[in-house]
Amino acid sequence: MKKITLDARELEHPKPLAMAINILKSLDDTNYLYMVHRKNPIPLIDLAQEHHFQVLSHEDDEGTWHILITKNHTADLKELLLV
Repeated sequence: MKKITLDARELEHPKPLAMAINILKSLDDTNYLYMVHRKNPIPLIDLAQEHHFQVLSHEDDEGTWHILITKNHTADLKELLLV
């Protein structure tokens, strides 16, 4: 699967949400959004789940959030997080 990366750690609201929504519109079964953020983007996660995307949100030991979103329901997002 192809990773589409969005590093939102330095971006101010609402730019990360707007950028992520544009990426979600382009996703298909062959790719996924990998977003790095300083906080858990609950509105984005809720929106993705409402549109039946598979979502994984994980906070690492340093307080950085890693969010993976895909339309592919057979993808192992936990495994993709390690890539």
